[in-house]
Amino acid sequence: MPLTFTLDPAVTPALREEVLDLWTDVSNAGGAVGFVAPVDRETIRPELVKHVAAIEEGRTRLLVGRDEDGQVAATAFFHFNTHRLMTHWVWLYTVMIHPRHQGRGYGRDLLSAAAHAARTFEGIEAIRLTCRGGLGLERFYGSCGYKEVGRVPGAIRVVPGDDRDDVIMLLPLT
Repeated sequence: MPLTFTLDPAVTPALREEVLDLWTDVSNAGGAVGFVAPVDRETIRPELVKHVAAIEEGRTRLLVGRDEDGQVAATAFFHFNTHRLMTHWVWLYTVMIHPRHQGRGYGRDLLSAAAHAARTFEGIEAIRLTCRGGLGLERFYGSCGYKEVGRVPGAIRVVPGDDRDDVIMLLPLT
C-alpha cells in the first residue's frame, strides 16, 4: 500500500515524537541522516528542534509520508536559501524512509512527492541535496532524476579512519 504524503502538517508534539522515532530508527539501521549508530533519541532531539524552529520561522517546510496504519514512515525537509542569488533552488534534507518499509519503492515515492511539492513553491527551479558517498545513495538519487554536480572527497568523517565523500546532487524542476 502506498504512503500518504502531507506537505506542511501541523507540527504537534505527537508529530515531533514520531519524527524523532523515525530519525532514531533510520540512524540506528545505518541510514546516512547525520548520525552514526548507535544513537539515542536525546542525541537527535536538538537537530529536530532546529528543524522545527526553522519551520516556525518560515525557512523550512516539512513533507511527511504516513503508512497504512497512519504512522510516520517518511520525511523530507525543504530548506529555503536566504542568499538573494540562490533563492531559485531549495535544499532537501533529512530524507528518510523507516527501515521496516525499505525495498517497497517508498524512497522513490518520497522523492517524487518532494519534487511535486517543490514545483508548487514560487520561484523554485531545482532541488539540491547532499549524500554520503560509499553507500550507493548517489546511484539511487541518480535513478530518480538527480544529477551529481559535485563531490568533496573525504568531507564526511563517519568515524576516525572512515572518511566519505560528500556528494552534491541536483534535480532541475523546469
